[in-house]
Amino acid sequence: MGLSPTAKNERTPDPGKEPRDDMIGIEHYLTVAATLFVIGIFGLFLNRKNIIIMLMSIELMLLAVNINFVAFSHFLGDLVGQVFTLFVLTVAAAEAAIGLAILVCFNRNRGSIAVEDVNVMKG
Repeated sequence: MGLSPTAKNERTPDPGKEPRDDMIGIEHYLTVAATLFVIGIFGLFLNRKNIIIMLMSIELMLLAVNINFVAFSHFLGDLVGQVFTLFVLTVAAAEAAIGLAILVCFNRNRGSIAVEDVNVMKG
């Protein structure tokens, strides 16, 4: 219409409107990540009997860190945090697959996956 090519992509507020205060800021992302991290820590310390729940708690803590990486990457305007998050997710997926494979083999041999029985694997 009457916009120049450079002004087309710029977001200028309307003169009669005030800026929106309901935007999601970095504090919200950090609060969610901190909550997930604390839930993961509680999962590790409160449940020491089931290895699967311990692995899930570690994964929850890794996802909380990834939320921080993505939030800071977005608000700082670079892609380094998002690329690093992809690498962390790849390593976490491989770790989960190997951990579950070890648990399946251990369950077949011993009949349980209790944490107390894992020290039998020494040798």
